[in-house]
Amino acid sequence: MVKGAIQKLIEQVAKEHDLPERIVEKALKNAIAIAIKKDKKIGDELEVDFTDEGIKVYVIRKKGNKKIKFPLDISPEDVNRIAAWAAKEEFLREIEKAEQERGFLEFKELEGEVVYGIVRKVLENGDVIVDLGRIDSILPRREQLPGEQYKTGDKVKALLLEVKKVRGEPLLILSRTHPNFLRKLIEHEVPEIQEGLIEIKSVARIPGERAKVAVDSKEMKMDPVGIVVGLKGMRIQRVSEELGGEKIDVIRWSDDIAELIRRALAPSHPQKIKLFTYEKRAEVAVPEEELSLAIGKRGINVKLASKLTGWHIDVLSTKDFEKLEELRQKQNERQDSEA
Repeated sequence: MVKGAIQKLIEQVAKEHDLPERIVEKALKNAIAIAIKKDKKIGDELEVDFTDEGIKVYVIRKKGNKKIKFPLDISPEDVNRIAAWAAKEEFLREIEKAEQERGFLEFKELEGEVVYGIVRKVLENGDVIVDLGRIDSILPRREQLPGEQYKTGDKVKALLLEVKKVRGEPLLILSRTHPNFLRKLIEHEVPEIQEGLIEIKSVARIPGERAKVAVDSKEMKMDPVGIVVGLKGMRIQRVSEELGGEKIDVIRWSDDIAELIRRALAPSHPQKIKLFTYEKRAEVAVPEEELSLAIGKRGINVKLASKLTGWHIDVLSTKDFEKLEELRQKQNERQDSEA
């Protein structure tokens, strides 16, 4: 096997697998080195070169901070025999690794974007292996919406949450529960966001149940809520359907935190808001008949409002709010008189 023949093999494999020739050459060298180490039970690092005279193998050893290279004591016949076997066995594994590496680098750039795939396997623990084309990913059970069921062959749309390596192997994690998945779905659905006319300022979700989204526009005359919701609610409805019917409230953003909290607690109508800036906490008074509306079933409405605004929110009836204010006032008066 001479350099010309090896080059033809490299070119052929590169074309078949749509890989750069340098990657294929490196994979073939690695495959031969691994095969020789296994056959000869060598623990040292090996380096393989392709020359006109044949395949040359070198042992690499460290001496201080330097690497020393010297020829391996092996016959050309042994090298060719092992290389021929490696080209059939180890080479395929190395090519697969090269394809994975390319896929890893390509998808690393897509981290945080929405991707599409097909379910390849559903594991016993509920995690789903999703084929993204060049590489597999995993949709963990914790990142799936409540009640979702998958089977082999199902199409999947999800956020590419994280792309990393674990023990040298690529690991791509998908999510359908992350707030940014909802953000991206709305961005794709609303051209005005892509054009920069409308901005999503904050997103809060309780996956599969309810979400709140705060939006704003650069032009005061523009109605960002109406544009995001769409004619007859069609735009937000399509997003909701992708999320299994998750109810999505869209409100207009405000830089005035009290006003933002007021809007975030819709559909209730807060009457008074007291801010405790250093605690990032707010006490909100609502009519007695709207108390359960403001808090929401299982506290969902106030939880989402807190997530959306970044403030802890205590909801009280107007009557209790006023009583608490009176108590504080009396306490302050007592402290002033004692001083």
